[in-house]
Amino acid sequence: MTERVREILNGYQSENPGVLTNLARLLNHGRLGGTGKLVILPVDQGFEHGPARSFAPNPPSYDPHYHFQLAIDAGCNAYAAPLGLLEAGAAEYAGQIPLILKVNNHDVLQDERDPLGAQTASVADALRLGCVAIGYSIYPGTLERRLQYEQLSKLTREAKDAGLAVVVWSYARGGTISKEGETALDVVAYSAQIACQLGANIIKVKPPTEHLEQPEAKKVYEKYKIPRETLEDRVRHVIQCSFNGKRIVIFSGGSKREDEESIFEEIRGIRDGGGFGSIMGRNTFQRERKSALQFLDKVMKIYEGKV
Repeated sequence: MTERVREILNGYQSENPGVLTNLARLLNHGRLGGTGKLVILPVDQGFEHGPARSFAPNPPSYDPHYHFQLAIDAGCNAYAAPLGLLEAGAAEYAGQIPLILKVNNHDVLQDERDPLGAQTASVADALRLGCVAIGYSIYPGTLERRLQYEQLSKLTREAKDAGLAVVVWSYARGGTISKEGETALDVVAYSAQIACQLGANIIKVKPPTEHLEQPEAKKVYEKYKIPRETLEDRVRHVIQCSFNGKRIVIFSGGSKREDEESIFEEIRGIRDGGGFGSIMGRNTFQRERKSALQFLDKVMKIYEGKV
């Protein structure tokens, strides 16, 4: 085990050996194994956005096996997906890549101003499928966030008792939060802190913008001159708000963008700000396979410090 991985695991000394082992499996797998950086392929978009919106840009991706093989061939640290996708390939690809079972999901068949995911899988399912972790989405700011927090709290205790790590997607949305505010620095940092307080081992948030949403928070940011001019500054602050770097924080890739250089520049900002990595779905599987592998190769090289 590298010193960097050992250093990261030292932040989780309250966890049992099973959780620590599964965190180590994530950190030691794939091309970035041992570096302390993570690149994870998440494919929950078929449920979250709909199949055509997700897979029509690259029709082979309608096949669940496509995503297992892409994650393996690219050298990702892990593959995350809802129950159905994992069940469709977990046996064939057993032991080839760490799996994360997304245990709640929501659809967009109705207005999602205040989204509320449903629990769609269990800790028992994660164990049956050989997963290293469960994943769960919370929406700080949404009207029903209390239900999400309570459900996540229960699932977290159950998962950790079983030796599984917990990954939390923490996306502020709903209520009085504006669209611009969903990625505001103060809101993203707050969302990361909430996930930490709920027991997350790994937190997924969106890359924060310079915007400040909350008037009272804005006063504090300006009074103490918290740097926010560059993405590197903003990522550093989010990491600081996540128990001062004692929790793994990874950043989402968002919807597919044709301008790859802007994505690579964003990855550099995440890296230079001390972010632990990226969890990228549509920007990978919506590209033709060869292009997706080339794209992920460059992402890995950036995190390796080679480009």
